[in-house]
Amino acid sequence: MNSDQYGPYGPRRPGPPPPPPAFAVPPQKQRGKGCLYAFIGCVATLFLMVSCVAVVANSGGSSDPAATSETSTPAKGTANGGKDEEKKVKNGVGREYRDGKFAFTVTKVKKGVKQVGNQYLGDTAQGQFVIISVTVKNIGDNARTFTHHNQTLIDTRNREFEADPEASMWSEQDTKSFLQQINPGNSVKGKLIYDVPRGTKLKAVKLHDSMFSGGTTVPLGGR
Repeated sequence: MNSDQYGPYGPRRPGPPPPPPAFAVPPQKQRGKGCLYAFIGCVATLFLMVSCVAVVANSGGSSDPAATSETSTPAKGTANGGKDEEKKVKNGVGREYRDGKFAFTVTKVKKGVKQVGNQYLGDTAQGQFVIISVTVKNIGDNARTFTHHNQTLIDTRNREFEADPEASMWSEQDTKSFLQQINPGNSVKGKLIYDVPRGTKLKAVKLHDSMFSGGTTVPLGGR
């Protein structure tokens, strides 16, 4: 028997065993929840992709309302020169309409004229003369010339009539203004004369800044 195992009061009791050495225990993976999170992420990504494709498709199919006629613009009491506005305004006499660098105002429409000029010099209508009195203002920055060419009268049957140059030559004196240049900011008064069948009802007159412009349509109310 070893004497170190005994003290002065009897045998020693063995102490508690030493703690085991510390070491890191790796956490166990929760495989069930990990698969669930991965599935939810895939579904969310797929939904986001479909939403993006839908937004792109909708934006690509929309049309730009600004891509309309840039020359035909009524200015007084009307919003624009589109077909909807022309339907609302049945009588455009007295209103200002614009095409290119010209602003037009039809001031008077006269029908049933048989002859223009005088008893010695003039022109006689095959049917009847229609005289459109119009004021033309140059709203551009350069001098421009307005003529009776490409100014079309339209009846309610959608027939188109060109201005009669010979009758215009024999009309009143202010028609000569169409042979002169109009400086920026200035305006002239003149007459457009058309030889049409008797009984013709007038739908509109289409006025042009030039032969290459889109033109602006002035409704005449079927008079």
